[in-house]
Amino acid sequence: MNRPTSYANVDSPVGPLTLVADGDELIGVYFENAALAAPPPGWVRDERRLRPAAIQLAEYFAGQRTRFDLPLAPRGTPFQRTVWEALLAIPYGETTSYGDLARAIGRPTASRAVGAANGRNPLSIVIPCHRVIGVDGSMTGYGGEISRKRVLLDLEARVRDARPGQRATQSSRQLDLRIAATT
Repeated sequence: MNRPTSYANVDSPVGPLTLVADGDELIGVYFENAALAAPPPGWVRDERRLRPAAIQLAEYFAGQRTRFDLPLAPRGTPFQRTVWEALLAIPYGETTSYGDLARAIGRPTASRAVGAANGRNPLSIVIPCHRVIGVDGSMTGYGGEISRKRVLLDLEARVRDARPGQRATQSSRQLDLRIAATT
C-alpha cells in the first residue's frame, strides 16, 4: 500500500524547519534554505503524524533532550547510510573531523567522500552532521549554513557543561534507526 509523504513546518531557534515522513518514519528535517522551497505534488500536510518529531526537536532546543528516539529512514546510497550511521555515534556536545569519521567507517582515505555524504544528510540535527568540523577545529561547510552549525554546537556545549559527570551519547543502538534500503 502506498503511503503518502507527510510534512509539517515547525519554528526553531535556527529558523523554520520542514519535517518529512514516509508513514511513521522520519525521512527529512530541512532548513528553510534547502531546495525544498515548496512541498512536491502529492505530499500531505500532517502535523499530527509529525508531532513526535516536532516535540523532540523542541526538547532538544530547550536543552532537555540529548538524543532522539524516533523511527528514521533516511534515503541514500549504501556509503551515505554508513556515514550517517557513524554520525549517530558522535557523542552529544562533542565534535569530530571528516578524517576521523572516515577512519571510523574503515575508509581512512575517504574524508572528502565522507564530507560529501555528510552534506547530503537528509535528517539535519537528528543525525548530527553539525558535529563534524575541520581537522583544525574550523567550522567547515554545512548545508544549513555555518551560523546554524555554530548555534547547534554552542547549545550542545552549554547543555553538556551544565551536566558535569554525564556523557550523553547517540548511537544507532539507542535509536530506533531503520535505514531505508532505497537510494
